[in-house]
Amino acid sequence: MQPLTDSASRATLAELGSRVRAWRARRGMTRKQLAADSNLSERFLADVESGKGNASINSLALAAQALNITILDLLQDAPRPALARVQGLLSRLDDGQLDQAYSLLGATFGLADAQGREQRIALVGLRGAGKTTLGAQLAQERGVPFVELDREIEREAGTSMNEILLLHGQAGYRRYERRALLRIAEEHGDGVVMTTGGSIVSERETFDLLQRHFYCVWVKASPEEHMSRVVAQGDMRPFNAGDGGDSSRSAMAGALEDIRRILASREALYARADAVVDTAARSIKQSLKDLERAVPAPQAILETR
Repeated sequence: MQPLTDSASRATLAELGSRVRAWRARRGMTRKQLAADSNLSERFLADVESGKGNASINSLALAAQALNITILDLLQDAPRPALARVQGLLSRLDDGQLDQAYSLLGATFGLADAQGREQRIALVGLRGAGKTTLGAQLAQERGVPFVELDREIEREAGTSMNEILLLHGQAGYRRYERRALLRIAEEHGDGVVMTTGGSIVSERETFDLLQRHFYCVWVKASPEEHMSRVVAQGDMRPFNAGDGGDSSRSAMAGALEDIRRILASREALYARADAVVDTAARSIKQSLKDLERAVPAPQAILETR
């Protein structure tokens, strides 16, 4: 991350100072009163409000407490009154209820239904569920392109996944991921089937973006089937299976436990998908039929109705 320039730093301090001053005025407090209630010096507060003082987080927290607000109220833009009322209501909800509220708001006001969304299918889930196999066959059935988001991220960055993470870290990877998502949505307005990495649901901003532009299907399986399928593929990257003898058996048991833990931690996130297809104890042919029933009809069929 690049450090702030002097001019940007001065602008930030000036903005912060104006917010402290505005909140003090809103509360009807003099600077002397704020100093007494916050145990901060009046001179220090004067410097902060004028944009000259570089306040610490602790100092800002003391000032915010004295103003009867949170430190976030000082750091973020003040919401519109109506938005503040909605935020107050939403703050009482748990994560599951928030997801329901998000879906209801999007459906009611058309905020989540980007044009062509239901013709762009995204398969989410842990590796080994069958996303790639089913996604490629579904795309062929619908007559639309099949893309793998991981490959599109590499295309966006011009290098491999390992190099992206090495050079740019998780934050950089997620930036390329969001750019790739938007590009795919723009390029495939008539339809596409896309597979995604298993961890995409853990990044809320990215998953929200995915859901706005793609009809999401959770392709799930039992932990044992996830395990057997990745072993059959010879790809144990996330599970560190190890090599050879008893240590291999021990590592395999540990990998299976890792899969169970990952699935448990992501289950509520995967469940936010528009539809679920369970491939456990199902053949590829049966699972493909389940997937075809789970997604909206192709555009060509809709146009003939």
